[in-house]
Amino acid sequence: MTQDKHPPYLLLDSGSCRKLEQAGAYRIIRPALNAFWKPALPESEWLRADAEFRRDSGGGGTWTWKNGHRPADWTITWGGIRLYVKPTQFGHLGFFAEQAPNWEWLRACVRAMPHPKTLNLFAYSGGATLAMASAGAEVCHLDASNGIIEWAKKNQALADKPGKIRWICDDAMKFVAREQRRGSRYNGIVLDPPSFGRGAQGQVWKIEEGIAGMLSSCKKILDTEKSYFILLSCHSQGFSPISLGRCLAEVFPEDASRIECGEMTIPEHRSSRVLPAGIYARIFKK
Repeated sequence: MTQDKHPPYLLLDSGSCRKLEQAGAYRIIRPALNAFWKPALPESEWLRADAEFRRDSGGGGTWTWKNGHRPADWTITWGGIRLYVKPTQFGHLGFFAEQAPNWEWLRACVRAMPHPKTLNLFAYSGGATLAMASAGAEVCHLDASNGIIEWAKKNQALADKPGKIRWICDDAMKFVAREQRRGSRYNGIVLDPPSFGRGAQGQVWKIEEGIAGMLSSCKKILDTEKSYFILLSCHSQGFSPISLGRCLAEVFPEDASRIECGEMTIPEHRSSRVLPAGIYARIFKK
C-alpha cells in the first residue's frame, strides 16, 4: 500500500466546545467539552466540514453529513499507525488521537527490553497493541467486544510490521484473575479503563471503585523482578494526573519515584496550541 492511500489525521482547530478535524479524506466537527476558548480559524473553515456529530441527552448523538453521504469507513495514518476510521453512534472514530505519545513511549519501552510479553486491557481498536507489536513485543490484546476485536484485526492487516498478537474477547478482571491462577507473567501492561461499564452477567464497573483492585490484580501478573512497564490512562471526570499517579504509587510503592503522569493532548495543526484530552500515569522500570 502506498502512503497516499492513508492520508493523515489532523486537528485543525478547537473552541466553543467543539473540535475541527481532518480525518483523512473528510473534515469533521465533534464535541470537545473542555475547549472553552474561541476558535482560531475563521468560521468559513468550519463551514467546509463534511460532517458534524452532535450529542444528545441519552449519551449518544447524531451525525449529519453533507448531501446525506456517509462513508462506511476509510483509512488514515496517525502516530505512526495506519487505522480504519468509522463514525460510531457515540461520536468516536475508532481511535483516540491523544494516545499517540503513549504509543511512542510503548515502542521505546519494548525496544529496551529483551523479547517482552505484554498485555493490552480494554484494548479497543488496537493502537497500543500495534505499537508494541511493531516494536517486537508478543502482545495479548483483550477487549469485551468481538466487533471491536475484528476492527483491531483489520488495523493489523494495514501494518507493515503486524507482529505477533493474541486476540482475546473477555471481561478484563476475569481474564486477569485467570492469568494469575495459571501463573502467567507479563513484562508490560497497558490499560485504559472506562468510567463505567456493565458486564455480560450484569456486573458493574465504576472506575473510582474498581481501579485499586484492577491495578493490584495487574501487579500480580507483572514480572516485576525484571524490567517492566505499566501504562494507565483514562478520560474520567474527577481524576487528575496527580490522582492517577497516586493510584499507581499505592500499588507500586517501591517504584513510586519512577512514576510519570500528565495530560494527554492533541497538537493543533500548524500551531503551538494543544487540546487536552485525558490523563495518564506510567512506570518503566529498566
